[in-house]
Amino acid sequence: PAAGVGGGLVQPGGSLRLSCAASGPDVSFYSRSWFRQAPGKEREFVAGISWNGQDVYYADSVKGRFTISRDSAKNTAYLEMNSLNPEDTAVYYCAAKKYGVYYYEAVDADGMQYWGKGTQVTVSS
Repeated sequence: PAAGVGGGLVQPGGSLRLSCAASGPDVSFYSRSWFRQAPGKEREFVAGISWNGQDVYYADSVKGRFTISRDSAKNTAYLEMNSLNPEDTAVYYCAAKKYGVYYYEAVDADGMQYWGKGTQVTVSS
Protein backbone atom coordinates (compact mmCIF):
# COMPACT_ATOMS: atom_id res chain seq x y z
CA PRO A 1 0.00 0.00 0.00
CA ALA A 2 1.07 3.57 -0.64
CA ALA A 3 0.34 6.55 1.53
CA GLY A 4 0.82 10.16 0.47
CA VAL A 5 1.34 12.97 2.94
CA GLY A 6 2.68 16.50 3.04
CA GLY A 7 -0.07 18.66 1.58
CA GLY A 8 -1.33 21.92 3.00
CA LEU A 9 -1.96 25.58 2.33
CA VAL A 10 0.78 27.62 0.70
CA GLN A 11 1.00 31.07 -0.85
CA PRO A 12 1.66 31.53 -4.57
CA GLY A 13 5.34 31.12 -5.24
CA GLY A 14 5.78 28.85 -2.26
CA SER A 15 6.95 25.26 -1.97
CA LEU A 16 5.74 21.97 -0.59
CA ARG A 17 7.10 18.45 -0.49
CA LEU A 18 4.83 15.45 -0.74
CA SER A 19 5.89 12.03 0.45
CA CYS A 20 4.65 8.63 -0.65
CA ALA A 21 5.71 5.80 1.63
CA ALA A 22 5.02 2.20 0.71
CA SER A 23 5.10 -1.06 2.57
CA GLY A 24 4.71 -4.70 1.72
CA PRO A 25 6.57 -7.33 -0.26
CA ASP A 26 8.62 -6.28 -3.28
CA VAL A 27 7.93 -2.62 -2.56
CA SER A 28 11.28 -1.58 -4.05
CA PHE A 29 10.17 -2.90 -7.44
CA TYR A 30 7.30 -0.47 -7.81
CA SER A 31 7.37 2.68 -9.88
CA ARG A 32 5.62 5.71 -8.40
CA SER A 33 3.49 8.32 -10.04
CA TRP A 34 1.72 11.39 -8.78
CA PHE A 35 -1.66 12.37 -10.09
CA ARG A 36 -3.87 15.26 -9.10
CA GLN A 37 -7.51 16.19 -9.34
CA ALA A 38 -8.85 19.68 -9.01
CA PRO A 39 -12.52 20.40 -8.27
CA GLY A 40 -14.62 19.92 -11.39
CA LYS A 41 -11.70 18.60 -13.40
CA GLU A 42 -10.49 15.19 -14.43
CA ARG A 43 -7.59 13.50 -12.73
CA GLU A 44 -4.31 14.27 -14.46
CA PHE A 45 -0.80 12.92 -14.41
CA VAL A 46 1.79 15.08 -12.68
CA ALA A 47 5.07 13.15 -12.40
CA GLY A 48 6.44 9.62 -12.39
CA ILE A 49 9.61 7.76 -11.53
CA SER A 50 10.56 4.27 -12.68
CA TRP A 51 10.95 1.42 -10.23
CA ASN A 52 14.74 1.66 -10.36
CA GLY A 53 14.78 5.45 -10.20
CA GLN A 54 16.53 5.84 -13.54
CA ASP A 55 13.70 7.47 -15.45
CA VAL A 56 11.54 10.41 -14.49
CA TYR A 57 8.61 11.96 -16.30
CA TYR A 58 6.68 15.19 -15.87
CA ALA A 59 3.56 16.82 -17.18
CA ASP A 60 4.36 19.93 -19.21
CA SER A 61 2.51 22.07 -16.68
CA VAL A 62 4.98 21.22 -13.91
CA LYS A 63 8.28 20.81 -15.75
CA GLY A 64 10.98 22.94 -14.23
CA ARG A 65 8.97 23.46 -11.03
CA PHE A 66 8.37 19.97 -9.65
CA THR A 67 10.92 17.26 -8.96
CA ILE A 68 10.14 13.62 -8.27
CA SER A 69 12.66 11.41 -6.51
CA ARG A 70 12.79 8.26 -4.44
CA ASP A 71 14.71 6.94 -1.48
CA SER A 72 14.94 3.18 -1.87
CA ALA A 73 16.23 2.68 1.66
CA LYS A 74 13.08 4.31 3.03
CA ASN A 75 10.76 2.93 0.34
CA THR A 76 9.53 6.46 -0.13
CA ALA A 77 9.00 8.68 -3.14
CA TYR A 78 8.93 12.46 -2.95
CA LEU A 79 7.42 15.24 -5.01
CA GLU A 80 9.17 18.54 -4.44
CA MET A 81 6.90 21.34 -5.65
CA ASN A 82 8.29 24.83 -6.15
CA SER A 83 6.92 28.05 -7.60
CA LEU A 84 3.42 26.89 -6.82
CA ASN A 85 0.51 28.77 -8.33
CA PRO A 86 -3.25 28.61 -7.77
CA GLU A 87 -3.62 26.27 -10.77
CA ASP A 88 -1.71 23.65 -8.78
CA THR A 89 -4.51 23.47 -6.22
CA ALA A 90 -5.82 19.91 -6.17
CA VAL A 91 -5.90 16.66 -4.26
CA TYR A 92 -2.66 14.87 -5.02
CA TYR A 93 -2.50 11.09 -5.16
CA CYS A 94 0.48 8.83 -5.31
CA ALA A 95 0.21 5.53 -7.12
CA ALA A 96 2.43 2.53 -7.67
CA LYS A 97 2.93 -0.04 -10.41
CA LYS A 98 5.18 -3.08 -10.21
CA TYR A 99 8.16 -2.89 -12.55
CA GLY A 100 6.90 0.30 -14.12
CA VAL A 101 9.55 1.87 -16.37
CA TYR A 102 8.20 3.69 -19.39
CA TYR A 103 6.33 6.96 -19.84
CA TYR A 104 3.15 5.26 -21.02
CA GLU A 105 3.11 3.26 -17.79
CA ALA A 106 3.74 6.30 -15.60
CA VAL A 107 0.75 8.20 -17.00
CA ASP A 108 -1.65 5.24 -17.08
CA ALA A 109 -3.81 5.70 -13.99
CA ASP A 110 -5.89 2.62 -14.77
CA GLY A 111 -2.73 0.51 -14.76
CA MET A 112 -1.68 1.48 -11.26
CA GLN A 113 -1.88 -1.27 -8.68
CA TYR A 114 -1.85 0.79 -5.50
CA TRP A 115 -3.11 4.24 -4.62
CA GLY A 116 -2.54 6.53 -1.70
CA LYS A 117 -5.49 8.20 -0.03
CA GLY A 118 -4.74 11.65 -1.41
CA THR A 119 -3.50 14.85 0.15
CA GLN A 120 -4.92 18.34 -0.39
CA VAL A 121 -2.66 21.05 -1.78
CA THR A 122 -4.10 24.55 -1.76
CA VAL A 123 -2.24 27.49 -3.26
CA SER A 124 -3.82 30.75 -2.24
CA SER A 125 -2.93 34.13 -0.85
